[in-house]
Amino acid sequence: MKVGCVGGGPASLYFAVLMKRADPSHDITVYERYPEGATYGWGVTYWEELYNNLHAADPESARAIGADSVRWDTWVAHVHDRPPCLVEHWDSGFGVSRSRLLAILADRARSLGVRIEYEREITSEEQLTGADLIVAGDGVNSALRQRHAGRFGTKITVGRNVYLWLGTTKFDSFTFAFADTPHGWIWCYGYRYSKERSTCVIECSPETWAGLGFDRANEADSLALLEKLFADILDGHPLIGQDNSGESARWLNFRTLTNERWHHRNLVLIGDAAHTTHYSVGAGTALAFGDAAFLVHALHAKPQLEPALEFYERERQAGILPTQKAARNSARWYESLPRYVKLPSEQLLALLAQRHSALLPHVPPRLYYRFDQALGQAAWLWSKITSRGTPE
Repeated sequence: MKVGCVGGGPASLYFAVLMKRADPSHDITVYERYPEGATYGWGVTYWEELYNNLHAADPESARAIGADSVRWDTWVAHVHDRPPCLVEHWDSGFGVSRSRLLAILADRARSLGVRIEYEREITSEEQLTGADLIVAGDGVNSALRQRHAGRFGTKITVGRNVYLWLGTTKFDSFTFAFADTPHGWIWCYGYRYSKERSTCVIECSPETWAGLGFDRANEADSLALLEKLFADILDGHPLIGQDNSGESARWLNFRTLTNERWHHRNLVLIGDAAHTTHYSVGAGTALAFGDAAFLVHALHAKPQLEPALEFYERERQAGILPTQKAARNSARWYESLPRYVKLPSEQLLALLAQRHSALLPHVPPRLYYRFDQALGQAAWLWSKITSRGTPE
């Protein structure tokens, strides 16, 4: 099969790796519009389950990703002027530089015989004449998808809050910080993705954003104000606005993208070109890897292209539904932050961990917290009883 993969992100590169592993005779080329090494963003998060899946699918790239990752198992919340609230052994996570992740996948793909053409922008299928399959992994702004938006049934929902994606040299634990201002709450969360750098995501309501003057401030002034607002957690470390692509950070509203169909003729969508999930659940890269793996499986499980793409579309759409629902609930939790932020810090952090719940918005927060604690204690007690064995 001759395959053209558009976009040099995790979805396209991992698809190319697994497709070549499945059958080295496939002729695969990845096309990326940016120069090699230039990529937007900072670090990405992943969890133990994803690492295990990567290791099962391609141990060589998984080992390289693991070697360049950092791990955290402590979480801390700073709520304005209250003492920090620390939670240990909540849920271990990993961070890895996005640029390093892409370099690992590109090296692995090339070692298997995949061609990668950088600084090559593809905006139409006609540029890939002769390809049996065109994989659109060119992100949320996919030019290939937009050409057939009606066919795909593309829908985009714009979130209410504004956010800014930054880097910093601070953070050891996964850190949440909530700052109260005369114009409302503004918050950030940060996590380390290498020994030297961390990601720092800032978020607030549009009223707070305008009230603090971010609608009129340039980049330098915005960073200076944010460093002042979060001085306690940054401890003198800077916020960094320019990423590896050379682009400066911009305030954005998150766009949730869905498509009724994921393929049209020999064009198929993967990763953010097919779907997006709110950044607060840290699932985008994991879903992109999952799309890539299942598409390879479908193409080799079905003898014809159309049934294979139908199989991929049907199964992946169903498979990602729980994550999409969790992401919507997580986004709404942050949009409703004033409902929770005045709770005691330990309660706030507990409900932050439960933000994926569809029930939480409909139950008074303190009542939900007590109910959740009671369930946890009951589960602990039951585990103690059952671990002793059942009397004869």
